[in-house]
Amino acid sequence: MKFEIQGADSNSKARAGKVTTDHGDILTPIFMPVGTAGSVKAVHQRELENDIKAQIILGNTYHLYLRPGLDIIESAGGLHAFNGWRKPILTDSGGYQVYSLADSRKIKEEGVTFQSHIDGSKHVFTPENVMDIQRTIGADIIMAFDECTPYPCDYQYAKDSMHMTHRWLERCCHRFDATEGKYGYNQTLFPIVQGSVYKDLRKEAAETVASFGREGNAIGGLSVGEPAEMMYEMTELVCDILPVDKPRYLMGVGTPANLLECIALGIDMFDCVMPTRNARNGMLFTSEGIINIKNKKWEGDHGPIDPELGGYVDTFYSRAYLRHLIMSKEILGAQIASIHNLTFYLWLMNSAREEIQKGTFFDWKSGMVEKVNRRL
Repeated sequence: MKFEIQGADSNSKARAGKVTTDHGDILTPIFMPVGTAGSVKAVHQRELENDIKAQIILGNTYHLYLRPGLDIIESAGGLHAFNGWRKPILTDSGGYQVYSLADSRKIKEEGVTFQSHIDGSKHVFTPENVMDIQRTIGADIIMAFDECTPYPCDYQYAKDSMHMTHRWLERCCHRFDATEGKYGYNQTLFPIVQGSVYKDLRKEAAETVASFGREGNAIGGLSVGEPAEMMYEMTELVCDILPVDKPRYLMGVGTPANLLECIALGIDMFDCVMPTRNARNGMLFTSEGIINIKNKKWEGDHGPIDPELGGYVDTFYSRAYLRHLIMSKEILGAQIASIHNLTFYLWLMNSAREEIQKGTFFDWKSGMVEKVNRRL
């Protein structure tokens, strides 16, 4: 994997770049739609590629390992062949799922024992077998196995957890470097910076992660309930330490305003379930603000969802029709809303990239943050 910086904003730390993988280029800043089980909910691959203009999607190690299982994915020739997505894929290591399964897992130095949410069966994730699992899934970018601490989190727990995550990272790197991909293309490993919301821990974690010299780096353990300003503070601190010439991925973030503010701090890559999850509940993100399509005010609005976006969903379907579908619980409503929200997120990233390259990002960002936070 290669990373090239193609532009920078003089009034912030925002940059435009290009990540090159064996499955294609990724122009940054970029938002990555989440396909937890190998599928972005309610969206076809052709819509992801042609209308949404997604350049990379996510799969989740925990969910894919449990279902359909590694044998099925490997017999297909990897996740790309299994789900028909030919562009880059990133897989989360399962660390966040371990965090969210607090009632059914045990964390030890060796790894994590957990119960399947499907049938209650017991499984073990270690830094080594998580590398092997992600090799078999076949993602272009795979994540190191870590522990994601909750918020709020006791300082000593956060410190002990961070040090264990660093020991796990060393084991991940040894296993990754001692193995090869299975499907004839290159894979790369991103470490993850933890440390909760403690400045000294985040600094130590960022320095440790940077010392491994991998091809990209991630920031985890944020957007787990802490105030937005605290998230920005931790992100800025870490970005100032992580190498400039490597892509920086902020995991699980976030709202459109979060993305814009974190681009200004030096983040290149994002993912979040928010655009699709909120879409299924009738919340639409637009270039002029947030729409709750269930509100009666949209009942007779026959205008396009967001004319600024220009895709077939946003020009062909009206707000009134989408409201009717959502209120009727028609599956098509969830599909249209999901395509719209993802189209908006990718439009926002592309717009930010253009503004960075023009040198006008900072002023544009200030106005756009105000717009995307409005309730219409």
